[in-house]
Order: sequence, then structure tokens, then C-alpha cells
Amino acid sequence: MVARLRCAITIDRQIAWEFLAVLIASVIVFSLIQFATPGPIGNDGYYHIRMADIMRREGLTPTFVWLPLTILNPTSYYDHHFLYHVLIGAATPVAPGGPALDSTLIMVAKVLGVAIPALAFALIGLMLRKEGVRWAWLWALALFAVSDAFLYRMSMVRAQAASLLVLVLGVHWLLRRKTFWLIPLGFLYVWLYNAFPLLLIVAGVVFIATWISEGVPEWKAMIYPAIGLALGVIVNPYFPQNVLFIVKHILPKLGANTTGLGIEWDPYSTWVLVENSTMMLAFLALSIFALGWGRKRMDRSTLAAFGLMLVFGAMLLKSRRFIEYAPAFVLIFAALATRPLLDEWLRSAKRREEILWAGFAVILLAAPLGRSVLRAREQVSLNKPISVYASSALWLRENTPPGTMIFQTDWDDFTRLFFYDPRDIYTAGLDPTYLELANKELYDEWV
Repeated sequence: MVARLRCAITIDRQIAWEFLAVLIASVIVFSLIQFATPGPIGNDGYYHIRMADIMRREGLTPTFVWLPLTILNPTSYYDHHFLYHVLIGAATPVAPGGPALDSTLIMVAKVLGVAIPALAFALIGLMLRKEGVRWAWLWALALFAVSDAFLYRMSMVRAQAASLLVLVLGVHWLLRRKTFWLIPLGFLYVWLYNAFPLLLIVAGVVFIATWISEGVPEWKAMIYPAIGLALGVIVNPYFPQNVLFIVKHILPKLGANTTGLGIEWDPYSTWVLVENSTMMLAFLALSIFALGWGRKRMDRSTLAAFGLMLVFGAMLLKSRRFIEYAPAFVLIFAALATRPLLDEWLRSAKRREEILWAGFAVILLAAPLGRSVLRAREQVSLNKPISVYASSALWLRENTPPGTMIFQTDWDDFTRLFFYDPRDIYTAGLDPTYLELANKELYDEWV
């Protein structure tokens, strides 16, 4: 009994050290990507940073006056990134005698843009380790090789990296049958990000995989996350505006509206996907080879990973923005699909031989990993300069009374204008459908 306890403690300690090592390595690599530019990566980060600052200074539910012509008008506003904004605001130190400097706000957001995806990668390694995957730490680091577009999206000052973290944690608890924890997780996910229905999709996939592989439906896997999500929607500082917004916001993305939603909602062309996600496709091919070679029935966790890979892969084919999820689930499936083959191969290998093989795998991974990271850094370095609209906003602050309506010709310019000039209000922003859904005639006139 004592020997067994010591063995368990040793294994837990080893898992903890592996988790910490992957976390530190991920922080270093994401820092290389994040700080290739001095400003937030992408445009939306400027909105999130300023909104977090306003919430920190004026209260968690300030009156949102900046887009009065849209469905985000003061009476209908719903902050669908609420907890993400709270996190940025809470992490920002208060400057003595006044509000935080813009540079401080940006730096805090960029640090979180490193820490959150690094934690998600480390959690994937931990999940794989708990599922008995050899070299789980190496699979986690291989996430940096799967897709440069994936790394770029993970580094943006937006909630998608936190969303991936939540989904991976949900999958981990579902596979470990710790389904009760899906209630608080679902509740927090609703408050974090408007992509929360994904948790129910993930639960459904694991539920089906369990039913197929074990012949028994585990209804708790569906009921508990549904309870958590429902509580998050109802027990919400923005209820019932959040329900109306969710309906209006999701329908255009399902094809009910033809308004241009921005390039992130368009699909990738086939060859662009091959170029920016070469290793994702390579890992998919490896998975198929491993399953065919092993000729064994997929177990519950592998079948669940297969289903998740199909779901998020289909979503990626529909819209390029789902590159923020698909590569991670392809790699998780690859790790679980090759697990039996790798175990059989290394069963008779001595410890030293296994270390040598792991070192060889690291060498093979180095080139595609370096390529993806360098390409992601290059994409980041091509971001618009941080100074874009800064001088224009300064002129507006000095030459217009507070609350002046600013007419901008591109809805995507709102975020930077809002960051530098939150005194004034704007015609459209964040999503063109927000203006169209509020007033179609006015939207057509604006166009």
C-alpha cells in the first residue's frame, strides 16, 4: 500500500513538472509572437482594452453609448465578452492619482494574450497525459507546429484563446466523468464569450462517443453543461437583452443574412489552408495511418476526439475563424489515435532508448514548429501601426464637444477610434449586421 502511494505521488509530481515545463515553453514562444508588434494583434483588441478600462473605472455594467444606431444601443447593449473585460481590468494596476495609461492597458492585454493561450496548450498536454498518451508534453508543444494561422488567432487580444481553454477543460472533465464541474464551467463560459453553445456541442459529441463505445447513454454529460449554460444566460447582468442579442447575432452567421461580415467569416481557399496549416493536415494523415495500421476499435476517448475533429473541421471549412479550434482538436485526435501504436512500439524499449526516440521526434518537429512560429510573427509584424487614428482621435477630442456623432466609412475602424476617442459616438462598429439589424433603411443609406 505504501509503495503504491509513493508511486502515485511520484507520477503526480512528474505530471506537475511536465505541465509547468510546457507552460513555460509556451509562454516563451507566444511572447515571441505577441511582441512582434507593440500594439494589440488585430483590430478588435483596441475595443476590448478600452471597454475593460471603462468598466474598471465606471462599474462593471456601464451604459454603452458609443453605437446608438445599432443593436448595441444603450437600452439593448449586451457585453458578450464580459468576463474577458473583467479579467483585463482586474489585471491592470491603478495609476497613482489617475486612470491607467494607455500603454499600461495595452501591455496588460498583451501579457494576457501570452498567458491564456499558453495555459490552454499546457492544459491540452495535461489532458493527454491523463489519457495515457506517451510524450504528452511533446504533443502539446507540437501545437506550435500545426498552423501559423492558429497561432496568430490564439495571440489576438480577444476571447478565443480563453474559449479554447474552456472547451479543452470541458472535454477533459467529460472524459474523466467529472460531469458535475460542467455546471460552473458552463455558467462562466456564458459570461466569458458568446461562443458558449460550443460547450453543448462538445458535450454532445462525447455523449455520442460514450454511447457508441460503451452502449450506455450518460445523460449527465448533456444535462449538467445545459444547466450551467442556462443558468449563465438567466442569472446574467444583461438578462434579457443577452437573449435577444444572441438570437440576432448568431442568425446572420448561419446564412440568414447576406451582409458582409468581414473576411474572418469567409472560408479559406484549399491551397491557403494547405499552406498555413500544413502540419494539421499531416497530423490528420498520421491519425488515419495509425488507425489503419493498428486495426483496433477506437476506445471512448479516441472516438470522442474523432467526433470533435470532424465537427470543428467542418466548421473550419465553413469559416476561417474556426482555425482557432480545429487544429487543436486535430492534434488531440492524432495523439489519441497513435497512442496504441506508440505504446506497442515502445513496449520493449528501455528508458534510455525511449529518451533517444523522444529526442529524435523533437528534432523532426523543430523545422515545422520554427516555420509556423516565424510565419505567425511575420503576420503579426504586418499589423497596422499602433498610431493609426491616434492623431485623428486627438483632433476630434480637441475640436468636438463630447458625444459628437462621428461618421466613419468602414465599420472596422470603430475599434481604434473608440480606443483613442471614447468621448464621441460612432455610426457603426464591431459587426456591420449590428447596424443593419437595428435599421435596414439606415444601413442601406450608410452603405
